[in-house]
Amino acid sequence: MLATASSIVQIRLRPGADLDGFRAAARSLIAAGTPPEAVVWTQGGATDLFGAPVLPAGEPLSLPRAAADLVQLVVCHRDPERYGLLYRLIWRLTHGEKALLEVMSDPLVHRLAMMGKAIRRDLHKMHAFLRFRRVETVGGERFVAWFEPDHHVLAAAAPFFRNRFGSLDWTILTPEGRVSWTGGALVFGPPATRDEAAAGDGFEEGWRDYYESTFNPARLNTTAMRAEMPKKYWRNMPETAAIPAMVRAAVSRVDGMMDREPVMASKRNPDKAVAAMLDAGPHSLEELNRIIAGSEPLVPGATRAVLGEGPIGAAIAFVGEQPGDQEDLQGRPFVGPAGQLLDRALAEAGIERSGAYLTNAVKHFKFVQRGKRRIHESPTAGEVKHYRWWLERELDLVRPGLVVALGATAALALAGKAVPVGRNRGPFRFGDRPGFLTVHPSSLLREPDPAAREAAFRAYCDDFRRICDLAAA
Repeated sequence: MLATASSIVQIRLRPGADLDGFRAAARSLIAAGTPPEAVVWTQGGATDLFGAPVLPAGEPLSLPRAAADLVQLVVCHRDPERYGLLYRLIWRLTHGEKALLEVMSDPLVHRLAMMGKAIRRDLHKMHAFLRFRRVETVGGERFVAWFEPDHHVLAAAAPFFRNRFGSLDWTILTPEGRVSWTGGALVFGPPATRDEAAAGDGFEEGWRDYYESTFNPARLNTTAMRAEMPKKYWRNMPETAAIPAMVRAAVSRVDGMMDREPVMASKRNPDKAVAAMLDAGPHSLEELNRIIAGSEPLVPGATRAVLGEGPIGAAIAFVGEQPGDQEDLQGRPFVGPAGQLLDRALAEAGIERSGAYLTNAVKHFKFVQRGKRRIHESPTAGEVKHYRWWLERELDLVRPGLVVALGATAALALAGKAVPVGRNRGPFRFGDRPGFLTVHPSSLLREPDPAAREAAFRAYCDDFRRICDLAAA
């Protein structure tokens, strides 16, 4: 709310991090030409009944991206002067000091940078040290966590947990507020007390055992441990109950390690470990898809994971590179321009799309933003490797008769190594899986010459007829 008294303008914002309120106020103040020294920033409380009319709304401000990002961070800080400092920054940026943020020796810039760093650290601590505990409710299973952030970061941190645990129902409780997720939208609520949080669950004992088994006494550094994981977070983390005993025993354990005779490491058979991983699940395509859908993109930006589509036991599985813009928006594979070309080739070969299984090696859309357009960017070999286990397990569960790699990225994911498409186009074996290697339909769309594009499409249709014959054999 904006009110004036004489030449002083009073801005009253909501308690906590009122980003929208600050943006609206800053626009109005800049439009009215109100200097920073004429503004008083307050939070909460009653409105001044004797103030002047509300200032008119201003146009959106044209600020450097770094300044907009800094504002979004600093409004979460507990410093009561944060809004005044941010408005002073905006005033200077819009009054001739466009390169102000590059001058780190400026006291205002330095102070705001340190405040932004504190918020990033607080967000990191919340991401790393928050622990959910499972509780049974009338409505079913739910996960609840208690956390005490240093700053007003709950709203800023919530999307991280929505993206990472989107398949679960959960609630995060803090002294300033709470946020819940049930699959529809993030719902914020009133402050909570620690008594409302779950005391523990059956998973914690196993987590402590794992933490103890990975502890290396020879690398103990309590100073670094306390700096990275301050004690204020310990009481909410089940593994920290084991830390005092492990620290006390560290010296004797190191001495014992030094006294033992060195021995050659035994050669292990990985088959048992692989079998154990398969036994651990997921055991159904639905279960695998829940895991994929609940995982955040390796490269941030995608709207959602795009899951495979088609029947279990399909005669043919087509594996592409990664979702495109339309696939990301609609949540289905091969629905964009390349997918439409693929549909034409399927129809020419007499293959029913509804009877085939279509998926991608990489499950999230990777892109570069250019204006309003999202331009596809090819995944790296490391990104393909990251998603490869999901693809392998997906095909194990679908059990197709023939696997078709559409392009080099799909071939890399299926074969585990680079496979030149031009030299190997045609029938190809991906490990134990009979398959076929051809180009991705998007490569045909990139052909500038219409005659060459039509010839390439005819050759593509010939590939699909061979695929149909192989699947029927």
